[in-house]
Amino acid sequence: MSIVTEFTLPAEAFALEDALETVPDLTIEAERLATHSREWVMPFLWATADDLDAAEAAIRADSSVTELNEINRTDDVGYFNVHWAERVQELIDQVVDQHGIVQEAAATNGTWYLKLQFVGQGRLESFQHYFDERGYSFELQRLYEVTDPKEREYDLTPQQREAMITALEMGYFAVPRETQIAELADALDISTNAVSQRLRRATNNLTRNTLTVSSERAEDLERS
Repeated sequence: MSIVTEFTLPAEAFALEDALETVPDLTIEAERLATHSREWVMPFLWATADDLDAAEAAIRADSSVTELNEINRTDDVGYFNVHWAERVQELIDQVVDQHGIVQEAAATNGTWYLKLQFVGQGRLESFQHYFDERGYSFELQRLYEVTDPKEREYDLTPQQREAMITALEMGYFAVPRETQIAELADALDISTNAVSQRLRRATNNLTRNTLTVSSERAEDLERS
């Protein structure tokens, strides 16, 4: 059974410790790629700070980075290609060696938030052992088995998912709307009131677990 783990760990155990200390309001979001090549697991960073020039200089000077190339920027957000130092690559190797996937990685206030997926509990335990041997420990935030990935991740019931997909396919969300709620009710063989409730609850769950997740996790990191 596939295992997803969400945890936090200090930047000193992973990357950008100096940069996060030098620029206190710096927030990092690593953009991962679906690859098992160590160089391309986390090759891009989004960096946000009031003084982006200072943030870029701090990241470039950080001992965990060997090369940084700017791709794009606005006033306070920069997009960079990063080449990690060997000590960061070693941790990435541990993820790859344990058949893990980096789903999310973000940092602020001296702390990294990581969401990793492993093929089983044994692989996760081997990964945790890597930190124990080096005197670091990560703080587990959430651990769950992946049974029905999308429904579980976004807290959708099967009925809510069915209603959302049917509404999408029938053009309920199109502009202009191509179908009405009564037609959805007929297609799902339930009442119009039941359709309305499922769509509202599904929308609430999707919004809570997608659009608000970044800000909530940033607050969690700041409190940790």
